Amino acid sequence: MPNAQFPIPNSQFPISNMNTKNIDLLVENPDTANLFQLPPEAKRIPAWRLWVPLLVQIGLIVAVPAQAVYTFVTGKIVILQTVPVDPYDLLRGYYQVLSYDISQNNNLEKLPGWKDLPGDKTPCPPGTICQDKKTHNVKTGTSFYVIMESPKDVVNSGSPKAWKPVRVSLENPSNLPANQIALQGKYDGGRMEYGLETYYMPENEREKVNQDIGQAQMRERQSFVVEVKVDKTGHAVPVSLWIRDRNYRF
Repeated sequence: MPNAQFPIPNSQFPISNMNTKNIDLLVENPDTANLFQLPPEAKRIPAWRLWVPLLVQIGLIVAVPAQAVYTFVTGKIVILQTVPVDPYDLLRGYYQVLSYDISQNNNLEKLPGWKDLPGDKTPCPPGTICQDKKTHNVKTGTSFYVIMESPKDVVNSGSPKAWKPVRVSLENPSNLPANQIALQGKYDGGRMEYGLETYYMPENEREKVNQDIGQAQMRERQSFVVEVKVDKTGHAVPVSLWIRDRNYRF
C-alpha cells in the first residue's frame, strides 16, 4: 500500500514530502515559515519575572546571617548551664552537640506559666494517683519563652555563673527588669530547643575541647557553660564555651 499523505493545514507540503528540499522552501517562503513561529507576545518575557525570583532567593540567603549579626551586636549576654555529656558522643563531624538544663521538660514544668502553654491533659490510669504537674503535655511545635534571670554572683570558680530560669511564657513579655531576659524556644515533642544545640568548632580545637570536658566532668558533672547573646525578640546566637576557667570562642 502506498504511503498515505496527510496535508498540513494551510500548507501545500504533505508530510511524506517534508525532506530537506521542502524545508528550504519553507524558509524561503515567509508566509509559510510564519506558521512555525511563536507570536510576538509569547517571545516577550517581562523583566520582573526574572529579577523578582532572584531577589527573593538572595533575600532568603541573606536573612539568616543578618539576623545572627543583629543578635550578636544588640543582644544581651546570657550564660546557660549545660547538662553532663559523654565526651566521645559530643564530637560529631565538625560540630559540637550540646544540651542544657532548660532543654529538659522536668526542669521547666516546675516553673510558673508551664500550664499556660497549649497542651492536653493526660488522664491517670485507673487506680492510680497522678500529680497535677505531670498531667499537662505541651503540644509538639509550641513556641514559648523562658524568662532567664542573672545570678547575683557573676563569676563561679573562674567561669561565668549560669543564669536561672524563673518562669515560662507563651508571649514575649515586655518591661522585664534589667536582670531578666526572654529566650525563645520550641517544643519538638521530646525536648525544648533554642537553636543553640549545634556549634561549629575549628578542627584544631575539637579534640582539645572534648578532652577538657572529660577531665572537668570527672571532678564536677556540670562543669561547663555556654555564653550566648539574646536580643529583644528572644532570638539567641552562641558566643563561646566555658570549661572551668578556659574559654573557647565559636
